[in-house]
Amino acid sequence: MAYRVLLYERSRILMEQIRATVEKTTGFELVAHYQTASEALGQGVVFQPNLILLDAEGGSALSVLSEFRRIYPQASILCMGEEWQAERASHFVQAGAKGYIVKPFSSEELQDAVETFAKSGMEVAAETYTFFSPKGKSGKTTLIANLAMALARRTHEQVGIIDADLQFGDMAVFFNLQPASTIVEAVRDSRFLSPVTLSSYFMPVTKNVHVLCGTRAPNLIDRVSIAGFEKVVKMAQSLYRYLLIDVPQAFNPTSIAAAELSTVTFLVAMKNDGYEMYHMMRAIEIFKDWKDVHERLKPVFTRVTPCTPQAQQELSSRLGFPVAAVIPNAYDVVSAAADNGRMALDIEPDSELSKSVARLADRIVHGAPHAAWAQP
Repeated sequence: MAYRVLLYERSRILMEQIRATVEKTTGFELVAHYQTASEALGQGVVFQPNLILLDAEGGSALSVLSEFRRIYPQASILCMGEEWQAERASHFVQAGAKGYIVKPFSSEELQDAVETFAKSGMEVAAETYTFFSPKGKSGKTTLIANLAMALARRTHEQVGIIDADLQFGDMAVFFNLQPASTIVEAVRDSRFLSPVTLSSYFMPVTKNVHVLCGTRAPNLIDRVSIAGFEKVVKMAQSLYRYLLIDVPQAFNPTSIAAAELSTVTFLVAMKNDGYEMYHMMRAIEIFKDWKDVHERLKPVFTRVTPCTPQAQQELSSRLGFPVAAVIPNAYDVVSAAADNGRMALDIEPDSELSKSVARLADRIVHGAPHAAWAQP
C-alpha cells in the first residue's frame, strides 16, 4: 500500500527533518506539509491523504485532532510528540488517532509505526499477566514460555514476554537467546523510546512471540528503576495483544508494580507438600487489599500429581480461594524439550502438561468469567 502523507508540524526545524524522512522512505509520498492547522484543514483536502502525521504538542492538540478526524475521516492519523507518555498517548488514541510516535524519527521507525499502528491501531488494549511466586522453584518460567506459545498459536496475535526477575531471570537461557539489549537498556532508554522503538529491544522467538530478556548479571538490578520499568510495561502494552511478565519471588517494588499494571496476576507455587500452601495463603491475604481480588488474582499449582479435577478442587478447599489451574509434574518432558531447544508443547503435544497449558490459554483467550476459572 502506498501512503499519501499530509504532515502538520508547527516547528520549522522539525518540519524539515520529518519532511526529509518521509520523502526518502519507500512507499511514502509526502503530498502536503503545513505549519498551521488551519491551512492543513483547509487546503490539504485536495491532496486526498490517507496518512496524517499530526503535531500533538500543545494544550489544544486534542481539539486539533478532532478537527482532523472530521475533515479527513478516511485517513489514519499518527500523532507526534517529543516524548512518549502512556496517559497522553491513550488520550489521543481514544480521541481517534491510530497511534503515537516520538519525533524526530527515522525511515525505519516510520515504517514500523505504520505497520504497528496505522493498520490495526492501538484500540485493543493488551491483556497483561504477571506471574508471581511467594518463593522460588515454582515452575513459572516453564509455564510462561509454553503459555506464550499456546496463546500465539491459538490467536495468531502478538505475544510479548518481559523477564523482570531482575537478578535471576532465565528466559534468555530457556529460549536459547543471545540478546543484544535487555531490560536494563530498555529502562535506561525509556525516556527516549516509544512503543515502536521499544520493539527492537525484544528478541524474536517466533513470528508472534518476543522476549525482553532479563539482566545479564544480578548486580545490575539497581539499574532498573521502578518508574522506568513501569514506562516500559506501558509501552509494551501498545505492542502486544498478550503481555506476560515474569517477576521475582516475594513482594518487592518490581513485583508489586507489575501486579498493579496487570489484568490478572497468576500466583504460582509448586506443590510438594511443604510450606507452599502456607506461603500461598499469606500472599493471598496481602492481595486481598484489591477490592476485585477474585477477578485479578488466579492461583496456580504446578507439579500436581495426580493432576485431576478432584486435585484442583481439593487445593481450592485447602487454600480457601479458587485455584485457577493445576499443572502436572512433567519434569521429563520439560527437560527433554529444553535439551532440544524446543517447547514441551512441541515435544509431546498430547501430554497432560500440554493439555493443562492449552486449557489455561483457552480461558485467557475466551475471557472466561470469574466463576469459570474455578472450574477444573
